[in-house]
Amino acid sequence: MQLVKLTIEKKSTLLNALVCLLSIFYSQFITAQDNSPYSRYAIGDIVPSTNIASRGMGKIAVAYSDFLSINFSNPASYSAFQTLKEAKSKKIQSGRIIFDVGINYESRTLQEPNNPSKFKAQNLLFSYMQVGVPLRSNLGLSFGLRPVSRINYKVSTREKLSFGDSVYTLYTGDGGSYLPNIGLGYKINKLSVGLNAGYLFGKKDYSSRRIFINDSIDYYSSNHETKTVFGNIFLQGGLQYSDSINKSTILTIGATGNLATTLNAHQDIIRETFTRDASVGDLRIDSVFEQNDIRGTLKYPSSFTVGFALEKNKEDYKKANWLLGIDFTATSWSAYRFYGKSDFTRNTWEIKVGGKLRPVPKKSYFSNVTYRGGFSIGPDYVNTGINLPQYGVSFGMGLPVANFSQLARGQATIINMAFEYNKRGNNSNLLKENMFRVSVGLSLSDIWFVKRKYE
Repeated sequence: MQLVKLTIEKKSTLLNALVCLLSIFYSQFITAQDNSPYSRYAIGDIVPSTNIASRGMGKIAVAYSDFLSINFSNPASYSAFQTLKEAKSKKIQSGRIIFDVGINYESRTLQEPNNPSKFKAQNLLFSYMQVGVPLRSNLGLSFGLRPVSRINYKVSTREKLSFGDSVYTLYTGDGGSYLPNIGLGYKINKLSVGLNAGYLFGKKDYSSRRIFINDSIDYYSSNHETKTVFGNIFLQGGLQYSDSINKSTILTIGATGNLATTLNAHQDIIRETFTRDASVGDLRIDSVFEQNDIRGTLKYPSSFTVGFALEKNKEDYKKANWLLGIDFTATSWSAYRFYGKSDFTRNTWEIKVGGKLRPVPKKSYFSNVTYRGGFSIGPDYVNTGINLPQYGVSFGMGLPVANFSQLARGQATIINMAFEYNKRGNNSNLLKENMFRVSVGLSLSDIWFVKRKYE
């Protein structure tokens, strides 16, 4: 019975680790703060829509698949989850259920052109949490949760009025959108097809607080606030077609996308006067105008991505493995509508180029590490009259964790890391934004449906 006892202890340790990760996720997911004035537009700052392994490769994902991580950017990749029977035939430890979770550390710097002063913000944020399961040969299931966008800004101004008084105005925004999802991927000969389904939901809370400053007359401070919540079903399809160029090289062509989606919305409009208490905060004096539960819609734009990946020695773990890929993404942000009104948005495109290299495995640890790199370029969807260019470069690593337990021979643990530098805007824009992001992901996997022996 010793084997059963140790197995239970191993599962309890894993469960405690998952509970700890969920606690970190909850605290950061709820309390994370940021300050990006560009998140004021549309649904906010778009967060990375790829896993951390892909971010290290310049965010290429549409033609990429890996049975030790979950590429939720293209559901067709779920067909690559290997069953235990397939794993034994290839003499490798796979055929496993995968738990993939990630967090981001972001350091953001805002600066006006020709102004030496800068504003910096640092945040630790939840990235995604995903589970992958091989249902049978060439059929995989994945489900999880990830953020789609984030709204968080606080901007203040102080100006002198024509009649001598000064006015202080604080503009704040809070919210974002999130996508719990479930998807299937199935492979038919050389073609894999997949579908993700989820519920895209979120909120937008915009407020403008104005305080008049006068030595002799007391003015009421005012708050103009609009709160909106929205949500609806969201669908994303994907394809991957793989064929061998020679005995060791595989070419994969991929495509994924979604149609424009109408999200149902409910809005509250508040116009009020308030007073500020140092210990309590803002206290309402009177409601000037208030209207609740105003029904409307938010139109989320269509998007598609196409690309290819060329990979050598994907199945041969005794030789060096490399991959090179290119993705092209286009999104119709000019079609975005909020309660029937457009915003300062434009259609966008993005080119992503990246790759990876795993050296010939030797006794040295770093010969077993996967090295990744890439870059991306394309205009931002925010359009305030002047194009807002953006580009990014990235470097990443896949760090295998040594497994010394005989009871856990079927387990595999990979720590994926990505280091990204993204630049938004130039001297022609009112505001430049530089961001350095460190992403850390933990991919835990174990053999799926193994019969235990009792002793």
